Formats: sequence, structure tokens, C-alpha cells
Amino acid sequence: MADVNAGATPDKSSVDKVEETLRNMSADEKEQILGSFNEFKRYLASRIELAQNLGLGEEQIAQVAQKVANYLATSEEPRNREEKLLQELWKAGTQDEQHKLAHMLVRLAQA
Repeated sequence: MADVNAGATPDKSSVDKVEETLRNMSADEKEQILGSFNEFKRYLASRIELAQNLGLGEEQIAQVAQKVANYLATSEEPRNREEKLLQELWKAGTQDEQHKLAHMLVRLAQA
């Protein structure tokens, strides 16, 4: 059976919570997560699992991932080659391409 929330947009409070979490994260926490691409994928996978447990569908998770990726591309310096490549792809892409890349990042983290 299809997920009824699959095409829904995350509510404003969900997006606000993501932004607030990113703003309030300490430099040490960011470095721990972003210092290694494998650690970044593990962190992302754990957050995806949490979102799924809260009932968010794939599209909602991709929309939140898009918000996080936009923050990282505009506010954080890449810590490794993989993050630099993702940042370059993100900046070069249209909004639609960024959304597709967010879907791909979610799948990558779940692999």
C-alpha cells in the first residue's frame, strides 16, 4: 500500500526544527559529523530512520534533506573531497536537480 504521506510537504514546524537544530549545533558536533564522509552518511542514516519512525514518507524526508543540503552548501566549508563534490553539484544544479540529488543522498545513506 502506498504511503499516504509520500507526496505531502513537511509541516512548517518540521522545517523550523531542522533549521533550529542546524543553527544550535556546536562546532564540535558539526566537526564530528562532517569530518568524515562515512560518519556523515551514518548520521544521515540515523536521522532518516528517526524520520521514518515519526511517519514521514520518502518525499518528506527528501524535502528535509534538501533543506539540510542547502544549509551545508551555503553555510559550511566542505571537510573532505566527497563533501566538496556534493557542494559543487548542489551549487551547479537547478532547484529540481537539487531535489533529485536530495533523494539520491537519502538512498545513499540508506544503502
